[in-house]
Amino acid sequence: MQISMTLGSAIALLGSMVVLAVVPSVSVMTVTARAASAGFLHGVFVTLGIVAGDVIYIMLAIFGLALLTETLGSAAYLIKYVGGAYVLWLGISLWRSTGRVTGERHEDGSSLLSSFMSGLLLTLADQKVVLFYLGFLPAFLNLSKITGVDLAIIIAITVVSVGGVKLGYAYLADRAGLLLGAGASGLLNKAAAGIMIAAGVYLILKP
Repeated sequence: MQISMTLGSAIALLGSMVVLAVVPSVSVMTVTARAASAGFLHGVFVTLGIVAGDVIYIMLAIFGLALLTETLGSAAYLIKYVGGAYVLWLGISLWRSTGRVTGERHEDGSSLLSSFMSGLLLTLADQKVVLFYLGFLPAFLNLSKITGVDLAIIIAITVVSVGGVKLGYAYLADRAGLLLGAGASGLLNKAAAGIMIAAGVYLILKP
């Protein structure tokens, strides 16, 4: 079993990714919005989507497929617009549904897929992520000597760091939503919808 990543590099990578995941961002806002308005389970599925998107881009970076975006040219930016439009649509749908909220937060199993897709597309919409990983990962290991075990370790670190931090945000948002009670649930959903709409617009308009 060959491995090129040292224990020190793995710990340093884990620490760095935890710090980066903690920094407030569009993904953090989306996780907290879904968890606060629909419950912790929806925050979990948004987190799963975000982690899946990060893993996809890490694999693209490691195997040198960052040139894929250059090959696709302008067509690659369709991912950004699709992702932004989907998040925007989710926000608008949530805003329109707040008039029927009675204070009970119903975790609709059929919409868990939409929560997962919002996290996945939110990540894939930002194609600069793969370029970030191309510049970030070489600080911790030699990508030309990477092995299957190294790849498994990096993915595990990503799941633990990014997933763990986002789940923490989801839990706190869910607890906050419950503490506010039924009387404030309408305002809470409006705020969550506004955050998601803003995130969608940001993804569409950003350069």
